[in-house]
Amino acid sequence: MATIGTFKKTGTEYTGEIFTLSLQAKGVRLVPDLRASGENAPSHRVLVGRAEIGAAWTKKSNENREYLGLKLDDPSFAAPIYANLFDDEGGEGYSLIWSRPNTRRGD
Repeated sequence: MATIGTFKKTGTEYTGEIFTLSLQAKGVRLVPDLRASGENAPSHRVLVGRAEIGAAWTKKSNENREYLGLKLDDPSFAAPIYANLFDDEGGEGYSLIWSRPNTRRGD
C-alpha cells in the first residue's frame, strides 16, 4: 500500500493533491455528483481544473468506517488507478491509499 494523495474536507467537497511517478496533480477536487442515480452510480466526481479524471463511490469498511473508493483514469494513463480515500484517524486530513490489485494468473 502506498499513500499517493492527501486531502482536506470542506463542506461536502474534498480538495488536495495526487502524486505518483507519472501523475502530479494539485488542486484535485472530489465533488458530490448531484446527478447520480441508480445504485451503482458514483457519489463523487474527481476533477482537476475543468477536466474530470475519475469518479468515487461511498463505501463502508468491515469496521463500519465510511471511505471513498476512487477510479482515476485519463488518456495518458496506461491503465486506470484504483485507490481508497480514508480519514486520518485522529487527524483533520484524508489519505489516498493505493495498493496493487490482486490478479490471478492462469498458469
